[in-house]
Amino acid sequence: MSAPLLTLLKRDLRQLLLGGRRGGATLPVLFFVAVAMLYPFAVGPDAPLLARTGGGVLWVAALLAAILPLDRLIEPDLELGLFDQWALRGISEEAIVAVRVLAHWLSFGPPLMLAALPASALVGIDGAKLRVVELGLLVGTPGLAALGVTVAALTAGLRGGAALGGLLVIPLAIPLLVFGAGSLATGGESGLALTGAVSLVLLAIAPFAAGAAIRAGRR
Repeated sequence: MSAPLLTLLKRDLRQLLLGGRRGGATLPVLFFVAVAMLYPFAVGPDAPLLARTGGGVLWVAALLAAILPLDRLIEPDLELGLFDQWALRGISEEAIVAVRVLAHWLSFGPPLMLAALPASALVGIDGAKLRVVELGLLVGTPGLAALGVTVAALTAGLRGGAALGGLLVIPLAIPLLVFGAGSLATGGESGLALTGAVSLVLLAIAPFAAGAAIRAGRR
């Protein structure tokens, strides 16, 4: 990675991790754990039911946690004209988006994987399934990050863009949720492979789709 992009990665990580009054990386983790805490109260103390459905709940919680910083991913820099300045320095929108996806994933992916340890215990997931959950989050959260940045670029500058972005991300993330949660029922390998495949497709598409949307928004 070149020096300008490394500097940009550090800057993006600092903003996403700290986040000022918006909680930074703490808010998605607290939201993720809160969902796991509340779910047993909703379905009751039936341990087999919790174990069967807990993995899917954790995946839904991971998706919603990834959506929380959506309004901070693209729109603030677009409003400040930073993309114009980066373009003058020869940094393409595609490169900026790729760095932003990496920063977004680092800000919520690994913390959610750590938070999945107590969250799995809360929903009654045993050690074997916990391994599948962790591997699923490892291969699936990069796709969620790519999808989040892409949708943030598409909705930047629109009135109510954050709410619209959340509505767009949820249906587009269904394949990741289906394969990620389904890996717990199929033994893991096939579901994880499909989750990784979908995630790789999203990572490949994100820089070009989001870069084109940013250029359109600057005109």
